[in-house]
Amino acid sequence: MSQRTYSAKPADIKRDWHIIDLNGKVLGRAASQIATLLKGKHKAMYTPSIDTGDHVIVINAEKVRVTGTKEQDKMYYRHPRAGFPGALKSTNLAKLRARHPEDIIINAVRRMLPRNALGRQMMTKLKVYAGDTHPHAAQKPVAREVEA
Repeated sequence: MSQRTYSAKPADIKRDWHIIDLNGKVLGRAASQIATLLKGKHKAMYTPSIDTGDHVIVINAEKVRVTGTKEQDKMYYRHPRAGFPGALKSTNLAKLRARHPEDIIINAVRRMLPRNALGRQMMTKLKVYAGDTHPHAAQKPVAREVEA
């Protein structure tokens, strides 16, 4: 009896669209489930070296919840002028939520994906919106609940 491992081909991949409402959901738990959808680990045809994941639309990013004192203590760092003295800029979660609430979700999910070209390709399938409206109604996304 032949026991061969199945490896997905790019032509075999069928991508679905999921919509996730993060109103009152915990950030880390939701981000890990979004990363699983983007990688395609929820599918039987999952292949680590190929992007088999689905498209994910995230709404109500501004209403995501964090536990403990992370609202004031969690810091985000960026280097807008890398290589120059004084280039490191830092902000906490509360200020980032007021300015760019989408970046909270994008940062959390990006750091759960591979740090290579495949991970960057997976991130192109993530669409994050601060409010509850999105322009992707034509793709007929299926509502998906996250256990967070």
